[in-house]
Amino acid sequence: MTRPDRRNEREMEAAPALIPAYDFGLVQMAEDEFPLYQALVERLTGIHLAPIKMAMLSGRLAKRLRARGIVSYADYYRLIADGGEQEERQLAIDLITTNETYFFREPKHFDALREQLLPACRGQPMRVWSAACASGEEAYSLAMTLADGLGGNAPWEVIGSDISSRMLAVGRRGLYPMERAHHIPPDCLKRHCLRGTGDYMGQLLVDKALRQRVRLLPINLIEPLPEMGRFDAVFLRNVIIYFDSPTKRRVVNAVAATLKPGGWLVVGHSESLIGTPCELEMIAPTIYRKIR
Repeated sequence: MTRPDRRNEREMEAAPALIPAYDFGLVQMAEDEFPLYQALVERLTGIHLAPIKMAMLSGRLAKRLRARGIVSYADYYRLIADGGEQEERQLAIDLITTNETYFFREPKHFDALREQLLPACRGQPMRVWSAACASGEEAYSLAMTLADGLGGNAPWEVIGSDISSRMLAVGRRGLYPMERAHHIPPDCLKRHCLRGTGDYMGQLLVDKALRQRVRLLPINLIEPLPEMGRFDAVFLRNVIIYFDSPTKRRVVNAVAATLKPGGWLVVGHSESLIGTPCELEMIAPTIYRKIR
């Protein structure tokens, strides 16, 4: 990749820095405190935390306890459980639900989109939804695929959504560590991203023209979905694996209802819709098409 010109450097300098990562603390969670969080997280997000996640949970929340001067996880639970501290509750949800992500994760899905769905939609307005986009890498990967397959001036749009407002804030900046870009094809990286220099060495910025084609929205998938229109494809990847069966059926049916007839629903490679009633047919492993 070539060194960016001064215009690109100025754009990098104008971009806000990445939000610092939360560090792990030494406060330990008692075994009788974990079930409190299990029930709260499942009620608010639909995600079931297995007991093996207790260390992860305590590590992610430790800084918030220190910031608020709280000495036990039971006291912090009482702070966020009754709904009085909405901002603090959202901070906790952001920390608990943040998962690993990177550009072009599970690349066969993007190959299928490029080779099969885009040719069928060429010449028509196309809309794609990344329904659990975390910090935006999946949404921007979809935008790169559409821009290259349909053209930058074609009528297409990408919506990204996530429950975590902190992750969405990172996504709106479009500024990422370069290690997240290992799966971006080199020519695609050159077309759609700027390499950081100086204080931004080791980071990339998604090009402004591409960022303007992506809308990132806060959406909780277990709540009634807002009206967003209909989509040609929805990527619902690596999220329903955390739901119990009733929640999974409810979420899949609600998301499938946003598809146009013939539209695609794509789930993660470790996920399956077998046994989930909805108007979908499997056309490839983890890729389903809406029948009507």
